[in-house]
Parts: sequence; structure tokens; C-alpha cells
Amino acid sequence: MARRIESYMLEGPAGKLEALLEEPEQGEPAEAVLICHPHPKGGGTMHNKVVYRIARGLRHSGCVVLRFNYRGVNLSEGTYDEGRGEIDDARTALEWLKGQYPGLPVSLAGFSFGSRIVLKLGCVTPGIRRVIAIGFPTIYREYDFLLGCTVPKVFIHSTKDQYGPVAELDSMFADMLEPKQLIYVEAGDHFFADGLDRFEEAIRSLGLSA
Repeated sequence: MARRIESYMLEGPAGKLEALLEEPEQGEPAEAVLICHPHPKGGGTMHNKVVYRIARGLRHSGCVVLRFNYRGVNLSEGTYDEGRGEIDDARTALEWLKGQYPGLPVSLAGFSFGSRIVLKLGCVTPGIRRVIAIGFPTIYREYDFLLGCTVPKVFIHSTKDQYGPVAELDSMFADMLEPKQLIYVEAGDHFFADGLDRFEEAIRSLGLSA
């Protein structure tokens, strides 16, 4: 259980954003991480099982984590904006998190659609320690924005991801600039079926940024 769990309604660009802040299991946080959830049109919320595992794994590593719902999801106000407004939502949540923990290194993590959001935001935001992209959906065929990105990037991916086949991710990863890391987790599908425990262990194994 996290040492501190608090719900918030943040002031977002399209209205209130529902958010959940969780501090580490023990001790003071050593890193702050914003977590972005999968596609809202596919039922994605901050309570998605993969997002929950990301948050728990990072908490065990000593991070304070902030999850939130994009505009139009559950209690968050506004309507879906094709990924554009959702980046603005994430930027708002990130600035709030930084204000709560000044001086801590700040990172981003996201699953599926959320991995695109955090990469697009992280690659243009000064001072981001690292971006953790889980289940990056290569089927969108649009990732030129990554090619010049020099922010440290960690990709964690299922070996049987139907939205990001291994060969496609390998090819994309090879074209990206360092620093970068790619971790495959043995699992049955995009949502890490039959592999959620291994996935969470991969998250924990990242530890804190140097």
C-alpha cells in the first residue's frame, strides 16, 4: 500500500481533470512520474490494469506517481480531442506534479495510446529525466517525431503485441537516437495477458534514474 494516496481535480485546459497521486511504499520519494493511460475511445482510464501495474511497480522503486484521466474520461471534463488536447492535459498534470515535488527528477510513463502521449510530450519538454513507453502501437505508422528525440527512452513491450509487432518495433527502435533501451516481456498480447507479473517486475527492475 502506498504511504500516501490522494485524489485531486486538477484545473485542465478543457476543465477539471480527475487525478490520483500515490507516494512510495516506504520513505520519501526520489523521483516523480506522470503516468498516461490508453485510448479513451477503447475504454482506457487511469484504472486500466496495466496502468495500475506501472504505478505499483514505480512506487516500489521509490517513485511518487500521478495518474489522471484525459478530458472526457470518467470525472474529467471536456471531450476527446484526437490526441492533441490529451497532450495538453498531460502537460498540465506534469506541471502540477512538478509543483508538488520541486527538486525531484521528473519522468513520464504511458501505456499504448498513452505511450505516444508521453513520448510526444517528453521529447519537447526540457528537464525530463526519462520516458517509459509501454506497448507503443506501431500500427499508427507515425513516429517520425521520435527520430530526433534525445531524451532517454525506455520501451517495454509484449512479445505478442498485436498493435506493435516485434519486427516493426525493432526497426523503429534501431532508427532512434541514444539513449534508449528496449525490454521485451513474455506475454500473450498487447495487454500483457499471462505476463502481468513479469511486466511489473520489468518496471521494478528499472529502479531509480541515476
